[in-house]
Amino acid sequence: MIKDLPKIKDDLMKLFRAQPLAVLSTQQEGQPYASLVAFASSDDLTRLYFATIRSTRKFANIMKDSRVAMLIDNRSNNPADFQQATTVTATGRTVEVAPGERSGVLELYLAKHPDLKNFVNSPTCVLCEVGVGVYFVCSNFQNVVEVHINK
Repeated sequence: MIKDLPKIKDDLMKLFRAQPLAVLSTQQEGQPYASLVAFASSDDLTRLYFATIRSTRKFANIMKDSRVAMLIDNRSNNPADFQQATTVTATGRTVEVAPGERSGVLELYLAKHPDLKNFVNSPTCVLCEVGVGVYFVCSNFQNVVEVHINK
């Protein structure tokens, strides 16, 4: 058991609230594909959300293989990042947000990204939910802690 699990989870929430973007990694026939996405997280850290257009390569990849990774970090692109930046890789499976949950997720998502209102309300846009299994939290460029999420 991780001694500082409550602190790590608190730090994750602070990072997720502060950072608007994540790198989403999908794959197509074994070839990785990365995309920048605006994201939001559930309060219990079990789910991450992003929006995309149905016709995108990332969505096509997810429909073929729902396993994804998302990278969220606080780097500033300075040499100090090697000692001070925190990176988090979330791994899990992605599904389209269920119709009955869409309004609640949309409210959460738009609270963080109000400028994306027209985008997410487009009929071609889909809200996606990543059910997180594990967070890999890296600090000081080398110290990695695994945080397993129990749903």
